[in-house]
Amino acid sequence: MSDDNKNFDNGRGGSNGEFKTPPKTWLYWLLIISIIPALILLQGKGQGKVDTLTHTQFVELVDQNKIIEAEINYHPQSPDLREIVGKYTAEDKSEKSFRIKTRLNEPLEEKILMSGKFKPVEPNTFMMGLLTLLLPFVFIAVLIYFFLFRQIKNAGKNAMSFGKSKARMLSKEKNKTTFKDVAGVEEAKEEVSELVEFLKDPKKFQKLGGRIPKGILMVGSPGTGKTLLAKAIAGEADAAFFSISGSDFVEMFVGVGASRVRDMFEQARKSTPCLIFIDEIDAVGRSRGHGFGGGNDEREQTLNALLVEMDGFDTQEGIIIIAATNRPDVLDPALLRPGRFDRQIIVNLPDVRGREAILKVHAKNVKLDPLADLSIIARGTPGYSGADLANLLNEAALLAARASKKAVTMQDLEEARVKVRWGRERRSLAMTDENKKLTAWHEAGHALVNVLLEHANPLHKVTIIPRGQSLGSTWSLPKEDQLNHGRLEMIDIITMTMAGRIAEEMISGDISSGAAGDINQATNLARAMVCQWGMSDKLGMVQYGNDNENVFIGRDMASRKDYSERTAQEIDEEVRRIITEGYNKSKSLLESHRDKLEILANALLEYETLDGAQVMEILNTGKFTPLPHQGPGEPPMGAQAATPLPEVPKPKPPPLDPGLGSAAPAPA
Repeated sequence: MSDDNKNFDNGRGGSNGEFKTPPKTWLYWLLIISIIPALILLQGKGQGKVDTLTHTQFVELVDQNKIIEAEINYHPQSPDLREIVGKYTAEDKSEKSFRIKTRLNEPLEEKILMSGKFKPVEPNTFMMGLLTLLLPFVFIAVLIYFFLFRQIKNAGKNAMSFGKSKARMLSKEKNKTTFKDVAGVEEAKEEVSELVEFLKDPKKFQKLGGRIPKGILMVGSPGTGKTLLAKAIAGEADAAFFSISGSDFVEMFVGVGASRVRDMFEQARKSTPCLIFIDEIDAVGRSRGHGFGGGNDEREQTLNALLVEMDGFDTQEGIIIIAATNRPDVLDPALLRPGRFDRQIIVNLPDVRGREAILKVHAKNVKLDPLADLSIIARGTPGYSGADLANLLNEAALLAARASKKAVTMQDLEEARVKVRWGRERRSLAMTDENKKLTAWHEAGHALVNVLLEHANPLHKVTIIPRGQSLGSTWSLPKEDQLNHGRLEMIDIITMTMAGRIAEEMISGDISSGAAGDINQATNLARAMVCQWGMSDKLGMVQYGNDNENVFIGRDMASRKDYSERTAQEIDEEVRRIITEGYNKSKSLLESHRDKLEILANALLEYETLDGAQVMEILNTGKFTPLPHQGPGEPPMGAQAATPLPEVPKPKPPPLDPGLGSAAPAPA
């Protein structure tokens, strides 16, 4: 099943589902403001060219009687300053416009006025004074309107609607998702299908005295398809379907969350029977009274309102609540009790058959090569969620398009599988010959010990091409999904993890910081064996330490030891003993197969990537045969690299990421 798609239609899309952006008012104002100077410029151009004269030039024109007509404007602020605008006869007998600002003495002013060609224009002092007085107030009023009243208007278009519910009603026309689009979680799909059947034929259940659950809580890891399952219910059901996120209840104003809860249920009662889907309910349903100071008052009021509406004095039949979360451990116990959430549906990571079904669902929109086998990709992706698988196919399509291929090949799928989990190849990374040699021996150590151990997973591939955070990687994949892991498997994991550091020391006589990830992985696994899984004979089947994380306050501040200092010392000794035994075993294996280790490291230096079958050939025959079309520096990709590996040891997933295979980081 694909990714949890949370992009429900919010009511702003058109009939074809396209998003319509509301018009921006400020764009209109910007257009108006830009038109004003344009009009001024056009007005100036309409008047033609205007000559600005000096006082001497103006007096000469007056004396030569070349002024045709003019206007004299008096400035109220400067009584002796005159602005004269008019026309005169140029040297070429043409008429030209002129403008001048000057001070006229009494004889000159009397002379030009007596000529009859100058018309005095008295200033409108009243209008100018009125504009001068009102303009600052108008300017301030415009600023207040834009920066205050418009903000209040926009936010308060629904100024009294802060307490209104943000739940969106989904119509079947806009939601095309059905149960056919859901794969990999058949049990969960059957349980939610029961809701749709009840809404269509309630008498089928009521005649035997049964009632439909009031609430269903879908629990699962991120990307397993909880939201997609809810969309499928909405697409299948004929009843009204409201969707809302848990964070939509929380607001900066006190009491808004509780008001929105009440309003949402009030809307739902008008459309019964109906379904309400609350995504990420842990945003509002966390346990009350936790954290410093007792908790957040607003969030607790919202939760209390939700509890009352789901099962209180005034509740009614016909409203079914569906909620989704990946953190059920933080939810309030009152929310989880029967009568509110009567049923919890676990949406697990898909198994191998589920992964193949999910890949086929997403492959409908991808043009696959006829030789591409999705079942092989499904077997090679244990622990992948529906979102990971959807991303895998998308990445494969992008890789094929980048290479200008006509269809997505097995090589693209294989590269995308590795890219989604461990990152893209970094072939541009400049590595010295010494670092490359050290990386090759490090990864050769991991790979060789992996195939020598009895309880290890089949080796899938080993490479010294930098990818993600590592300079090289060793991948082993299980032949089938595993739910439980044995003590011998854990010990073999630690033994294989130690091999990289030992191989480095064998070739260089020194050790590097490149084994930091290996040491961290081995330490965490050994401590879990001792403290959580009771795999230590000395300390017995006792759990030391609380495995539950405190999610409300700092882990270090909240953590406490429920065992003595002497027991803590014994735990440290047991962890060290397990790691030391794995180290010694790994060192013994590598020293006894030094020749095979050297052949494997040299092959990695030449070809950069080897698959499990080639490593097994080196171990069994001491020789190496490149795959067809595999030249130096070219990894074995495509269908040949993805074929099932030979029968080797019993599979085991990595310790800290069950079912995902192991990847041992190369020297940093």
